[in-house]
Amino acid sequence: EPTVRTELMEQIPPIAIFLQESRPKFPTAFFEYLMPIVVRYLTDVNNQVRKAGQEALLILLEQDLVAQSDIENKVCPILLDLSAPDSDDEYKVEAVNIICKMASMLSRTTVEHMLLPRFCELCSDGKLFQVRKICAANFGDICNAVGQEATERLLIPKFFELCSDSVWGMRKACAECFMAVSYTTSPEVRRSKLSPLFISLISDTCRWVRQAAFQSLGPFISTFANPSSAGLYIREDGTLSIRPSAQDVNSNSCQPSNNITLMSSNADAT
Repeated sequence: EPTVRTELMEQIPPIAIFLQESRPKFPTAFFEYLMPIVVRYLTDVNNQVRKAGQEALLILLEQDLVAQSDIENKVCPILLDLSAPDSDDEYKVEAVNIICKMASMLSRTTVEHMLLPRFCELCSDGKLFQVRKICAANFGDICNAVGQEATERLLIPKFFELCSDSVWGMRKACAECFMAVSYTTSPEVRRSKLSPLFISLISDTCRWVRQAAFQSLGPFISTFANPSSAGLYIREDGTLSIRPSAQDVNSNSCQPSNNITLMSSNADAT
């Protein structure tokens, strides 16, 4: 019964945490018994079971419970198979989504060598706009996961493609994550490549794209500032924040904190 498999998946993370805490007594139980089940359910025929398996996998990765060898030898190969060009559409969309969510939890080497080539292919997927939409929405996270060199060499050309996609929702998603992409690049790339690209978005024929670009204008401009003198920094949730100077903190010691947070993405047009 699919409901039984779904319930089982929901119990995997707490069981894994228990086994990790009791590792001297159960040194190999998780890797021998539970991890194979999680991997197998990523390809289950039932949609709800697959989603439960994906959620369990992300929790396990977030808790750092999955060994690097299992990630590279078991998890990544399955996701690469599911996101292959000839894969079933529904499986492919799910695989792309989980690849994007995983990127921030894996080592830079693993993401760059195992997942980045496939992500670049999926950015140009001509069959499913949903796949390109997921890539565009998570582009900043992927850039942050692989760093400046890989971003400028491999991802920026794909970002240009997505910013000129015929589907306006793709261009809007690019506008929303523009600051995160810019933050990962060098000042020269920001000036010579990203600035003209941003102008094209802010002049887009679709008003939803233009609105998203205007909402990202301030955060994008802030990436040109010197962090040490401007006090700008990127928080873990992907937002740009301004840290007040010591003088401001002293002068407002009796006032509520005046920290200003600028949302860099997910600004839905209304």
